[in-house]
Amino acid sequence: MRFNHFANNVTASHADFPVDDSQLNQDLYAAVNGKWEEQATIPGDHSSTGGFMDLVDGIEKTLMHDFADLLDGNLKPDNAEMGEFKKFYAMSRDFTKRDADGATPLKPFLTKIENLKSFADLNAQLADWYRAGLPAPIQIGIDPDMKDTSKYALYVDAPSLILPDKTYYAKDNPAAKQLLPVYTQMATKLLTMVGYDQDAAAKMVEQTKQFDALIAPHVKSSEEAADYVKMYNPRPLATVDAATDKLDLTAALKDLIHDAPESVILPQPTYFDAVGDLLTEANFPLVKSWMLVKTVIAASGVLSEDFRQVGGTYGRALSGQKEARSQAKSAYRLATTYFDQVVGDYYGRRYFGETAKADVREMVLKMAGVYQNRLKNNDWLSAETRRKAIVKLQKLTIKVGYPDKIDPLYAKFTVDTDASLFANTQRFDELAIADNFSHWGQPVDRKRWDMSANTVNAYYSPSNNEIVFPAAILQAPFYSLKQTSSQNYGGIGAVMAHEISHAFDNNGAQFDEFGNLNNWWTDADLAHFKDLSKAMIAEFDGIPFAGQKVNGKLTVSENIADAGGLSCALEAAKSADVINLREFFVNWAQIWRMKSTTEYMQLLLSIDVHAPNRLRANVQVKNLDDFYSTFNVQPGDGMYLAPEKRVKIW
Repeated sequence: MRFNHFANNVTASHADFPVDDSQLNQDLYAAVNGKWEEQATIPGDHSSTGGFMDLVDGIEKTLMHDFADLLDGNLKPDNAEMGEFKKFYAMSRDFTKRDADGATPLKPFLTKIENLKSFADLNAQLADWYRAGLPAPIQIGIDPDMKDTSKYALYVDAPSLILPDKTYYAKDNPAAKQLLPVYTQMATKLLTMVGYDQDAAAKMVEQTKQFDALIAPHVKSSEEAADYVKMYNPRPLATVDAATDKLDLTAALKDLIHDAPESVILPQPTYFDAVGDLLTEANFPLVKSWMLVKTVIAASGVLSEDFRQVGGTYGRALSGQKEARSQAKSAYRLATTYFDQVVGDYYGRRYFGETAKADVREMVLKMAGVYQNRLKNNDWLSAETRRKAIVKLQKLTIKVGYPDKIDPLYAKFTVDTDASLFANTQRFDELAIADNFSHWGQPVDRKRWDMSANTVNAYYSPSNNEIVFPAAILQAPFYSLKQTSSQNYGGIGAVMAHEISHAFDNNGAQFDEFGNLNNWWTDADLAHFKDLSKAMIAEFDGIPFAGQKVNGKLTVSENIADAGGLSCALEAAKSADVINLREFFVNWAQIWRMKSTTEYMQLLLSIDVHAPNRLRANVQVKNLDDFYSTFNVQPGDGMYLAPEKRVKIW
């Protein structure tokens, strides 16, 4: 449950463009961002520009400068993990060696797949297959048990699809007709680059698409997956294992975690209802090709420049990105992705610090206090549910800036400078997989962060009942000492309250103060909350955008969080010594500044749980009475919504 999705970057600052005051009552987003949008251009290696991406781009520029000093010896590593990052970053940048290695480092893995003659061959090495992170028709992983988050559970899931969402496979979806040929061309080219002849490559890609098409009817759409609670479908391991006679999951688990749990969790149970019909000897050639093609595509980004360019073709078509990132930027992205928490520790300590961490924590506590008062004064919850909601809020864990220490996993990431880049990334992947499996039987580590400190985002974790604000988002336009309190509340205040609101959105509200899936509502309160949620669905559902329409069910949780966050931040802004609600609403609209390719906007409409940025800016403010008085919004104005249609939940 994150505050936002991200594309790439932006080229101009927020403060350089005037607000059109005459249009604030007609289209808030356009009045605030219209002048910027007129001159904004999307860089060729990006699918969007603006808003959050200003910060992403600025951090990238800062860290690339710092890491150039690191490579030159002008900046000394602060710790052993940073020393290994330095080696890996240098290796990522060495395209001369990457080009010389070509596809050679990948060949042993392709041979491993090629040597499979049947499911029996795959089953004989299934545990090692999982350890290596190779594609498999059944996915497994360890995560906290949603009904008892003090311990870990085993999740057994379906593989991902080629197209972005199940809905793309509908006969009347034109996007598939455009995207699948791009995928086909890319995958076929990559296979010829690793040594297969054209006919063999074409056949394997066709078989890959055939197996993918068999999977598609049995997995969830993004809308279905957005109902987080419905991920929890426990089944006996014996029942899941009996669904197919081709793979012995129990034996593999005994090898991997030295245990065979009585039950496992199926996020997509319908897939396992069908898996016996999918994994047949007749389909084995399809599965084999599917595994091989997925392996080559996954490796393309860490091989030579030719592989990197070709392997990104499909992703660029999905997002409308016209060209690949430069070698320098791609190397930076690769290295900082593998060493994300190490880089985050560096960024947080150098550019944020303990003093700022303490200050921002106080801000979050203040916002939580405002939220608690709103719960106390809530006029539609019963006293019993209201009391439990306040208990949940008081138990909320707050994480700000960066973790106190680097995750011990990264101490194992030692770089072999004599090996290839691919070999090093493969070993890191295997270490991360082994670390995940090692959680089995251990208490849940609630100190772990799911984001690094240099990530421009924030999130709420329902299973931990925690809100997390990485250092990178704690800067202008979200927060700055140079901004007024009203501006800061319209920025970081809304972010903070947004994440708090996730504890009480349609998903988070079903988890208790310990993060366990547990209904703490009275029947009447829950029924009323569901009615309010339906009103939020209706408010967004069907709004035309980018030639398509918004899916209110897909975006409901984030829209509830936006509504609660903005409303709570507004109350906090009004309690300050100096109040300027115009600045509050203008900064709210400003943080959503974004210009995207049509392809990227349409992709997000299909898969993203967030509404489009323009609508996040415009629709939510229509629910707030203070917006109408601040900008004298009257019936007939573009920003007017009749009082009976205004949605107010938190």
